[in-house]
Amino acid sequence: MSLPELWFLIIAFLFGGYFLLEGFDFGVGILMSVVGRGHDPDDGDTRRRVLLATIGPVWDGNEVWLITAGAGLFAAFPEWYASMFSGFYLMMFAIVISLILRVCAIEWRGKIDDPRWRRVADVGIGAGSWVPAVLWGIVFANIVEGMALDQRHIYTGGFWDLLNPYALLGGLTTLLVFAAHGAIFLGLKTAGEVRVWSVAYARYLSVPAGVVAGGFLLWTQLAHGKTWTWIPVAVAAVAVLVLVVGTWTGRSWMSFAATSVAILGTVVTLFGSLWRDVMPSTTDPAYSLTIDNASSTHYTLVVMTWAAVCITPIVMGYQAWTYWVFRQRISTGAIPPSIGLSVRPAVARAVAHRGLGSERGHPASGDGSGAAH
Repeated sequence: MSLPELWFLIIAFLFGGYFLLEGFDFGVGILMSVVGRGHDPDDGDTRRRVLLATIGPVWDGNEVWLITAGAGLFAAFPEWYASMFSGFYLMMFAIVISLILRVCAIEWRGKIDDPRWRRVADVGIGAGSWVPAVLWGIVFANIVEGMALDQRHIYTGGFWDLLNPYALLGGLTTLLVFAAHGAIFLGLKTAGEVRVWSVAYARYLSVPAGVVAGGFLLWTQLAHGKTWTWIPVAVAAVAVLVLVVGTWTGRSWMSFAATSVAILGTVVTLFGSLWRDVMPSTTDPAYSLTIDNASSTHYTLVVMTWAAVCITPIVMGYQAWTYWVFRQRISTGAIPPSIGLSVRPAVARAVAHRGLGSERGHPASGDGSGAAH
């Protein structure tokens, strides 16, 4: 296997890890407005804090997969990176802005003890989850289907050309699958009434997510797939069936494993359908970007490979340890009263001493993930 081929597989692996882990983060944000409903405003706020506490220790680590994938793409395949980000400029801009908005909303939600402030933050979390969940599916569906690239590998089509039926189906697929993935994750991480609602939404989302994802995979395989990509398609199809059975029989672990396999199977199908192209050209196949003509120099790939060999196990080990440490379930009873910036320092210190933290464990915000875990 050549180094460009190896790095194509590494890029696929990184995006697969990103969609698997960040997928349930998006799902939690998508479901905040429905699972986070309460009997009164205070109860609703407490439930939403429970939802954020489930992803509080891990969401920023999950985003590292995207940063690494983007950096790897830039260094290993600069032509692919340039054509992809220029062709999808508006969509990539929307994804980046949404992710920034989501980060700020999660980090700052508990910094001011004001219901209006938290409602605005909740809107930011929702928008920062919905937009990437849809656009990532549209982006990768267009890459697989092919784009209007000229001989300089520049996209010559228009924005509306990217919103074709196949791409829109891809966006709907990622939205529904991530929402179901997030609901199942909440069923594993919460207790009490929040878990009841999460399990119910996982059940209701499993069937439409399975049907839409199955249709998208079948379309991908028939139109763009290779002979061997029937294997990941079949694996993903079986996983979808297991997902439906697991959610309707209350087996959360089985359901989570099923959505994970379905997501990874879809990623393998998409990248397998591309091989050996990285961006097919619909203008002329000779203008397509391939693994060979889009890659960096041999020396660059050698240095990157050694860096990946040394650093990747450390990062993955640390992230696995984080998931293990914060594995307990969370309920509304573990969430302390909200604490804003107006509390007296002595009270804040007393609360911090008891371990009552924010979504990411900082005592000043008081959204409760420290106590929950």
